[in-house]
Amino acid sequence: MTPLQRLTATARALLPDDGVITDPARLRTYECDGLAHYRVTPALVVIPETAEQLAEIVRCCAEQQIPYVARGSGTGLSGGSLPHAEGVLVVTSRLRAIKEVRREDQRAVVEPGVINLDVTRAATPEGYYYAPDPSSQQICSIGGNVAENSGGAHCLKYGFTTNHVLGAEFVTAAGDRVRLGGDAPDSPGYDLLGAVVGSEGTLGIVTEVTVRLVRLPEKVVTLLVGFDSTDRAGAAVSAIIAAGIVPAAIEMMDALAIEAAEAAVHCNYPDGAGAVLVIELDGPAAEVDAEYADVVRFCEETGAFETRTAKTPEERVLIWKGRKSAFAAVGRISPDYIVQDGVIPRTALPEVLRAIAELSERSGVRVANVFHAGDGNLHPLVLFDDAVPGAGDAAEEVSRGILDLCLQHGGSITGEHGVGADKAAHMPKMYAADDLDTMQLVRCAFDPDRISNPGKIFPTPRLCGERPGRRQGAHPLQEAGVAEVF
Repeated sequence: MTPLQRLTATARALLPDDGVITDPARLRTYECDGLAHYRVTPALVVIPETAEQLAEIVRCCAEQQIPYVARGSGTGLSGGSLPHAEGVLVVTSRLRAIKEVRREDQRAVVEPGVINLDVTRAATPEGYYYAPDPSSQQICSIGGNVAENSGGAHCLKYGFTTNHVLGAEFVTAAGDRVRLGGDAPDSPGYDLLGAVVGSEGTLGIVTEVTVRLVRLPEKVVTLLVGFDSTDRAGAAVSAIIAAGIVPAAIEMMDALAIEAAEAAVHCNYPDGAGAVLVIELDGPAAEVDAEYADVVRFCEETGAFETRTAKTPEERVLIWKGRKSAFAAVGRISPDYIVQDGVIPRTALPEVLRAIAELSERSGVRVANVFHAGDGNLHPLVLFDDAVPGAGDAAEEVSRGILDLCLQHGGSITGEHGVGADKAAHMPKMYAADDLDTMQLVRCAFDPDRISNPGKIFPTPRLCGERPGRRQGAHPLQEAGVAEVF
């Protein structure tokens, strides 16, 4: 019996019949995440219903030295949950219990398969909500949010997932269940929870998360502002932030992204707009009223030709609907696309957007821009038709060029989508060899056998017992006595 056959037998003994998938046709439904440009069919898919079952599956993987990859809702956009062809895909979608909503200490305890928006739905009757809100919040899961350190439109004011996770139950690569963090705002000792959040499943699998809830604001005002160009919209963003105003969100869409959203959801954005801003203010009523007057003035001074303010909850939802549907909406104007996730300083927005437009014009590859303007997190959508020979390669070249632009302006290759399989090759452009070696020493400490989501993040994964880097001696951290090779 092969190792995979032994694992399959263990899984069948643990799980219901529909929790073990070996049929080739059904396996193919799990061959990619939201970045469909990369596809790998797993050897086995298991869908545990409890943390105990999940831990036992991982323990068996460790014993048989079989690689495994965790997957939640499959909405990731960097190939982070791309399966391993000779491994098992561990799907957490049935671990979806909201165990507690504790109003008294503003906490909720949830399993990794819980949908992001469902946490807010459960907390709203208590007067609270969960602040991180990716565009896919109606379908993305908390476990995936933790793995990728997801953000969302409101991360400008409220921070990313890492700012809202206080504790977790974690299954190590050996199959042990351990507790990280706790209910306290800052647990003592090494920040192992901080290492796990954003580690993209390369250190193990989270099976329970304690999240921070935020009080519902006294007042919320949502504006839709039309500009004739992204330059003018970017100038408005800079003026607002420079004045010391921190809106809950400032989102920007360019003309091509607006066209796609109109085709998909008929959001009725301003006619002829070269760019729109969606700006949301929240907090105490007096503060929001004062900020609203200033925001409108800054927008008018930088060239806004139309400003709308949502007067009802329904109007607010419609304004956000265009922005939240932008990624999926692009399918109305292009059969295929690559979503990028670079970050730049806010002040570089006009220059970088012009450079992206020039890159698009030179290559003949269309690019739609939709992004978190407040914190400079770009989400360019590189459009192509994979049925056309060479179109996919041309789109990838433009995509790489956009990330290079971000780095040239002092930014990053990812803000919230993760590195995954898509951007691993760009890591040496951002980090020196010593930096990458140090990161992998941390990974080796958690997963010495390299079976937890292998092949992600690092362009050249190294054996945990080999000498790091190209040097022949010990790593500087080993020589300093602060790290060791496992």
